[in-house]
Amino acid sequence: MDDSERTATEPGTSLRRLSLRLKPVLLQVYRLAVLVIICWLIRDHHVRLRVTGDRPIEVPEAQFFWTNAASIKHDHSALGGMMVYDPQGGRIGYLLRTMPDASHIIGYSGTTDTLVALDDKWKVRGINIRSSEDTVKHAEDVMLDWSFKRKFNGKGWSEVAGTDLMAERFEGVAGATMTSTAVARGIVHRFRVTQGKAVKQSVVWETEDVGLIGAICLGLFLTFSKHRGRAKARKWFQWYVIGYVGFLTGDLLAQSLLSGWARAGVAWTLAPGLVLLAAAALLVPWATKRPLYCQQICPHGAVQEIILKNTPPQWRIALPAGLDAGLRWGPGLLLGFMMLLVMIPLEFDLADFEPFDAYILGIAGTATIAVAIVGLIASVLVPKAYCKYGCPTGSLLEFVRSHGSRDRFGRRDVGGGMVVLIVGASHFYHERVQAWLYDF
Repeated sequence: MDDSERTATEPGTSLRRLSLRLKPVLLQVYRLAVLVIICWLIRDHHVRLRVTGDRPIEVPEAQFFWTNAASIKHDHSALGGMMVYDPQGGRIGYLLRTMPDASHIIGYSGTTDTLVALDDKWKVRGINIRSSEDTVKHAEDVMLDWSFKRKFNGKGWSEVAGTDLMAERFEGVAGATMTSTAVARGIVHRFRVTQGKAVKQSVVWETEDVGLIGAICLGLFLTFSKHRGRAKARKWFQWYVIGYVGFLTGDLLAQSLLSGWARAGVAWTLAPGLVLLAAAALLVPWATKRPLYCQQICPHGAVQEIILKNTPPQWRIALPAGLDAGLRWGPGLLLGFMMLLVMIPLEFDLADFEPFDAYILGIAGTATIAVAIVGLIASVLVPKAYCKYGCPTGSLLEFVRSHGSRDRFGRRDVGGGMVVLIVGASHFYHERVQAWLYDF
């Protein structure tokens, strides 16, 4: 046996080879663990806030329905609501809230606590949202839709409890369908609880879910196929994701959605197609190195690519290497900041930090539209500028993405560990943080 053969069979060489093979696998396990730990911390934190930091119904809330409401009193019966009295002590109505009984019913990105008012004849007088973990704009749209708010009006207790939303072909609020459907489900569920029943949480498949599954399948084909017509097919597919996924359904992955699911649970019953899209967007790059969502399915990324293809080359500018490297920290830092906002007791709409709600016509706020416009203008000068320097959701998907055998523990992994520490500190010391913010 010569020296080369002897070296190849030495135990140390085998161990080194095994180590080289295991390192990328262990690194991917670490990244997945970081994501799971962050989601668990956010979820546990907000469950604790709902249980220990929940606020009771107050008289001004009763005055929203009865201007002469003077006092309220807990009802100790199985109904579990609040009696409403006028200045003379006469009972004028009854208030019922859907939380915490409906804490398992998830809308677009979270739960909603709805207040239901019944008159002195035990007929529904109206509803009002007390608080919502859903996006601010979606909750506002539900409350501004008076036809939706009157859907249960005039119904008695048994009528509400007996409502079959599927059989009645319940239609939600345009632009906030999942949020309004969850509100309706929560109301029906709360009334049924007092009768020993509960709303069945069956998966609801809509046409848009089928379209999203089609987008996933086509995206996978374009990601892994080497077919000669792939480039031409991708051009048409980009217009499909812009028109269908973007403007028609508005089902884009965003931190407002993903953090909402982390807080309250995944909306797999109301949005199975969107859940499958999120799962594919995370698991495909984690397991195969291919950036499925960012490269193929994201409408905002597709718009930037179309801009790139139709912009004269002389318009583009090359950023200095130092500035480029510094700006590339932006998405990760913004993602960490947004995770901190999810944990602290301040009201922020995460949708304002990203451009994705701008594709839902009539829904997006001014900040969201501004981010979208600025990002697209920047992409005229720097190819896919928003994706490179501004997208926290893209940063999350890139964090879990594998880079194969050459993958090494780097700054994104350090950053992921730091986010775990920040979120963990916010979780375990939230009372001190809340007191500090109050004093500030």
